[in-house]
Amino acid sequence: MSLVPSLFGGRRSNVFDPFSLDAWDPFEGLFTPSSARDVAAFTNARVDWKETPEAHVFKADLPGLKKEEVKVEVEDKNILQISGERSKENEEKNDKWHRMERGSGKFMRRFKLPENAKMEEVKATMENGVLTVMVPKAPEKKPEVKSIDISG
Repeated sequence: MSLVPSLFGGRRSNVFDPFSLDAWDPFEGLFTPSSARDVAAFTNARVDWKETPEAHVFKADLPGLKKEEVKVEVEDKNILQISGERSKENEEKNDKWHRMERGSGKFMRRFKLPENAKMEEVKATMENGVLTVMVPKAPEKKPEVKSIDISG
């Protein structure tokens, strides 16, 4: 919830309790509770990207997912896309939930790679819930130097 002051149309039920603010929220009504959870799951895939002299290395934390539930794709010759879906846990009618923090739903991350990435040689592995994607780099072209004789 936004903590924008009440001059934007919000009301306060208790001025001294910051958690009782009924403030104006510009995003109110845009998401239903289930779609808000989907958006959170969509963006929660944490990815590290490092560049070594030989490759671009991506590591994504995807705990609880199998490699069959994850897709690694190359798009437009320089876009790396990592996506997948975490299934929602089955709920039994007799179950009493105390807390539900693990997200479910789809996620997708896209990365635009530089010109030196060899997109046709991308390799991916998954171990212990960590996806590792290796994108080799083309060797750096060194400029050709030609010596010119000085006459005179």
